[in-house]
Amino acid sequence: MAARTKKRLFFWILLPLIIGGGGYFFYSYSQSNSEKETGHPSVKVEMGTIVEKSLAIGTIEPETEIEVKSIFPGVVDAIFAEEGQFVRKGDPLIEVRPDPTPLELAEAKRNLERIFIEKQNLQRELSRMEEMKKRELISDREYEQALEKVDDVTVREQISRERLELLESGRITIGDTTIESIIRAPIDGYILERMVEIGDPIVPLTSYQAGTPLMNLAQMENLLFKGTVDEIDVGKVEIGLPVEIKIGALPGAIVHGEVSKISLKARKQDNATVFPIEIIITDASEVTLRAGYSANADIIINRRTDVPTIPERLVSFNDGIATVEIQGSEPGQREKIEVELGLSDAINIEVVSGLSIGDNVLEPAPRSLSVR
Repeated sequence: MAARTKKRLFFWILLPLIIGGGGYFFYSYSQSNSEKETGHPSVKVEMGTIVEKSLAIGTIEPETEIEVKSIFPGVVDAIFAEEGQFVRKGDPLIEVRPDPTPLELAEAKRNLERIFIEKQNLQRELSRMEEMKKRELISDREYEQALEKVDDVTVREQISRERLELLESGRITIGDTTIESIIRAPIDGYILERMVEIGDPIVPLTSYQAGTPLMNLAQMENLLFKGTVDEIDVGKVEIGLPVEIKIGALPGAIVHGEVSKISLKARKQDNATVFPIEIIITDASEVTLRAGYSANADIIINRRTDVPTIPERLVSFNDGIATVEIQGSEPGQREKIEVELGLSDAINIEVVSGLSIGDNVLEPAPRSLSVR
């Protein structure tokens, strides 16, 4: 057993050395081939694609999102829809049960009693007026005024009775119309979030207070990427440019879109100056998107396909002139030549003139440090 264990230990120690040695041999062999051709390490000019991109960071959001609130005060009595559910316009969402204070309830009841007493007095007065009118002791105008007072108090009594009924039950019927304290969906859409539970108090939406948010409702058919672009890149970004969006929660998935809005005003974010932008999603590629997904958007500023390219690290710039080094006429000799460059993606760069496909470009010579 001990001998077998020693053999296994020896094997696992030796295995990394074999792999590392093989890798080093392969690297040395490839480098030696390159150096045989040029005398120095070099890179061939290859056909490739260069894409200039600008990065935007943001989230996926619905184009239309509504915060549902109540115009009725009270408490949540019933919930008819849950998060993730699709609802149609007019579908019930939440029922708010009135929760009047004792003072409000007492005032409503006393107001109804007071109006009832006033109505009885006016009706008696109207009866006397009718008798006097028959005897022609009053004019038609005086009788009509008494009749109007009775009609007015009757309407006020009905309003007061309906108010009391609403305070007590939260529901009344006027003719063919039912008035109830049920909050209904204002649009077709999905419920993204529910912020209340049964029994929670509700502050109504008025002209002087924001009210309690009940639900967030959104149409998920039209989604947007909302994010920011750094001020360095915003000058290159234009409306209509194509975009490739990568979703953090969906590795490998790419969603396509186009720039639809660029803010005219910058804002500070994490000590940087950025500009808000919006991107319409044109092709989700059968990916199920959810509101709130974090995402990065590559805005395609420019693209060159099938062009000669070299790594940008091989290029030297001096007074606006770009040069690279190639093998000279004699072995070991390095020769600088001027090249005209095009588009860059910060890793590779397009060669417009000065080099051809297959040419060898030398790696920069190592710099020696002098020690004094």
